[in-house]
Amino acid sequence: MEGYLDAFIAFIRAERGLSGKTVDAYAADLGVYFEDLKRKGITDVARVTPEDILGHLTTLNTRKLSRRSQARHLAAIRGFHRFLVAEKFLEKDATEDLDTPRSARKLPIFLTIEEVEQLLAAPDERDAVGLRDKAMLEVLYATGLRVSELVGLGVNDIQLSAGYLVAKGKGSKERIVPVGSIAGEKVRAYLEGARRQLLGERESKALFVTPRGDGFTRQGFWKLLKRYALKAGIRKPISPHKLRHSFATHLVERGADLRAVQAMLGHADLATTQIYTHVNSARLRAVYDSAHPRGDDVRGRGGVMGGRSPARKPPRGT
Repeated sequence: MEGYLDAFIAFIRAERGLSGKTVDAYAADLGVYFEDLKRKGITDVARVTPEDILGHLTTLNTRKLSRRSQARHLAAIRGFHRFLVAEKFLEKDATEDLDTPRSARKLPIFLTIEEVEQLLAAPDERDAVGLRDKAMLEVLYATGLRVSELVGLGVNDIQLSAGYLVAKGKGSKERIVPVGSIAGEKVRAYLEGARRQLLGERESKALFVTPRGDGFTRQGFWKLLKRYALKAGIRKPISPHKLRHSFATHLVERGADLRAVQAMLGHADLATTQIYTHVNSARLRAVYDSAHPRGDDVRGRGGVMGGRSPARKPPRGT
């Protein structure tokens, strides 16, 4: 079976364009699967039945693996068996009628629009470092990039006149992401003087550079973000990914098409993006419970007439 595994791993690495971490995780999951089959005396993958796979998933459950990890195991096993059928190594897919375990996903933590505004106002734009930091924060919130995509941007990856940038995502996949006018203005201001001031006589292909002339690391940007969050008075835990969550949540709350949000985030599966509809539903429920006369949280507030909802500012954009 190891020979089949090598062929499958080569396939997903070359043809599917999966990230190295995902490929490694699939290989590890399938290694556990093979060991479980061997303990049952199964050394020929053609002999595997749906009951064998269900038994393996039950074993994972007894090991107290999370539902999400179990779902990933099944995804690896399903992909492996489908590959063997597609390549004519097997005639029947033993995973064909198996259901994927539902993963109990936590709702993402995100910033309110007011908190985002406070964070984006924190850098001091009177010096080169402040101009650079302002541009980085604005781009991150305007595009929803992963931090690795942000720090990996090159000077030629952003087209300010056309209003978009090219992000290099997982598995080296590229996607075009719109850049709002405010973020575009801040990047232009940074490029017109601050970047050259930071570089001095050095040259760099990186868009955002340090005073040493290097590109940013993920850890370096994370520290920068924490510092500005503290300055802005934001006490909740913050990370670059929470700004990504904020970007997506604010778009979905204001009626953005889910497929468009999926494309901008670079999600391979729409199901991953749909978590933001659950966030919206949860907030709608909270509003209902606090405002409706029959809601759960109305206790002596006078129902829906007890007060006005605060005005909501639109997200930053064009």
